[in-house]
Amino acid sequence: MHEREFRAFVSVAEIGRMDQAAKELGYSQPAISYQIKCLEQMLGTKLFTRDSTGARLTREGRMILPSARAVLTLIDGMKGVCDAA
Repeated sequence: MHEREFRAFVSVAEIGRMDQAAKELGYSQPAISYQIKCLEQMLGTKLFTRDSTGARLTREGRMILPSARAVLTLIDGMKGVCDAA
């Protein structure tokens, strides 16, 4: 699992659309889709249901969202420590 996959997951979860999450993160929409697919494969579950109106979290996606946010908080904290050194 990679930081960019967690960032993609959290962004799509918060925005509800892969294209808008891609724009916010500076990626293409196919790149965001690929990152979500990689995370889903690693976890062995679907995280979103997708349709023409966007992407909605599955039950499993809702369950891991707090953990994904916590991982990103830890990563950002470590980056902050390194930046301050």
